Amino acid sequence: MVSSSVVVPKSGLYAEPRADWLAQYSEEIIDPARRIIDPHHHLWDRQGGRYLLEELTDDVASGHNVVATVYVDCRSMYRANGPDAFKPVGEVEFANGVAAQSASGGYGECQVNAAIVSHVDLLLGDDAKPVLEAQIKAGNGRYRGIRHSSAWDADPVVAGTYAMRPKELLADPRFRKGFAQLGPLGLTFDAWLFHPQIPELAALARAFPDQRIIMDHCGGPVGLGVYANRRDEIFKTWKASIQDIARCENVVVKLGGLAMMLLGHDFHTRPKPASSEELASAWRPYMETCIEAFGPNRCMFESNFPPDKGQCSYQVIWNALKRIGAPYSEAEKNRMFEGTAADVYKISL
Repeated sequence: MVSSSVVVPKSGLYAEPRADWLAQYSEEIIDPARRIIDPHHHLWDRQGGRYLLEELTDDVASGHNVVATVYVDCRSMYRANGPDAFKPVGEVEFANGVAAQSASGGYGECQVNAAIVSHVDLLLGDDAKPVLEAQIKAGNGRYRGIRHSSAWDADPVVAGTYAMRPKELLADPRFRKGFAQLGPLGLTFDAWLFHPQIPELAALARAFPDQRIIMDHCGGPVGLGVYANRRDEIFKTWKASIQDIARCENVVVKLGGLAMMLLGHDFHTRPKPASSEELASAWRPYMETCIEAFGPNRCMFESNFPPDKGQCSYQVIWNALKRIGAPYSEAEKNRMFEGTAADVYKISL
């Protein structure tokens, strides 16, 4: 059994899941019949941490009606050999293989990895195109796009493993040449960044108004390092950036990722896990701001597992998200829990 002591990975942005700690608390499922497409999770086996198909389907089996999922880039199973540019094709091959396992029906009814988002180095410029084409082929009809993280901050406490990433990546001319390859191939772009960088993403969105962009994790509000103990001040800055980027009709937002340590909450250090009411109370201002700015048609709730599993279980995280979604109409909830993800990632059930 995993130790109950807090385990923080080298990234510093999320706590490692602890099975015995999570097992101390459970809840009845809220609105158990509601269909959910989980549009953001990872699968990996590294650094002593395993989260593969079996672990994900165990979480899905905890009670919520998750009908499909979207696999998102996490540098899993890159090819060991061959040109560096093509090594990420291995991640698509891996994710598609897991999807084929799921499609066998032996792991439950949920269509795991119904859509796949991998990584291509867009700094390759025009040379990104053949890599994208190789990933399309490897995806066997499930490949939808890429994520090229631009997360950067001058504070190493915030940046963690991203400290070596280039500043202002989204404005780099080489990056934009690579970015321009996505649209003609019908591919999406997932953006992972920290909240001070949202204006950079807005500038990119305005430069490519026909490119579908998905902003991950509510735009990455930060409460660590130099941003710690400034929650009200940071919230105002973050909110203004959210309201601005929401004017870009080609951008949608994922509502989640707030159970990482990045936001500055200490839920992972408590003797027992927090309830869904506590989590919903902490996250509601951020998610309601996003929903108000983007509208339900451009929002989708996400689990971001396993990073968010460091602070709560799959059962509890979806209960918290359902509490946040409760005031909205049935049609609006259908969009945020299933419809937006189905449209953006072209998932047919």
